[in-house]
Amino acid sequence: MGNRLSKITTRTGDSGETGLGDGTRVSKYSARVHALGDVDELNSALGVLLCESLPPDLAALLTDIQHDLFDLGGELAVPGYNLVKPEQVARLENELERLNDELQPLKEFILPGGTRAAALSHLARTICRRAERAVIAAAAEGQVPDASRQYLNRLSDLLFVIGRTFNRLDGRGDVLWQRGRAHDDKAG
Repeated sequence: MGNRLSKITTRTGDSGETGLGDGTRVSKYSARVHALGDVDELNSALGVLLCESLPPDLAALLTDIQHDLFDLGGELAVPGYNLVKPEQVARLENELERLNDELQPLKEFILPGGTRAAALSHLARTICRRAERAVIAAAAEGQVPDASRQYLNRLSDLLFVIGRTFNRLDGRGDVLWQRGRAHDDKAG
């Protein structure tokens, strides 16, 4: 990090603009800044998930992902910067395959829930999907490396599988969606 933040309140954003890492001033509602915020929110959601009592291997994986997301944020903050590598995407794919092999095949849609850790994983998954959409929008305005978009796509899948894994490790099954349940209860 070239410049350490010693002063947090700078007042330079009071006009509705913010500075990117390359010194460029952009609107706070630009697609790039929006994507940066969504990636930051995702990282924060993972921080909340990591406050749970988790198996050490999954806690380590989620911590590594937080570092990767900081790299991705760096790419968004500095146009043309490339920190997320295809190897990071491949690592997610390997973890996804490993964890999914331990789960029963899905035959039904599932609801986000079960254990608190599973619900938090599903919440992070939905934030990840939003971050992916925001990064795609930012890419339409300027260069965002392919690996970053791929990373978020694989991460949302992995967070889905991690949520299922938390329920399995707790001895619970998936929370299955029941078609028409709310309507059927009222009709009875």
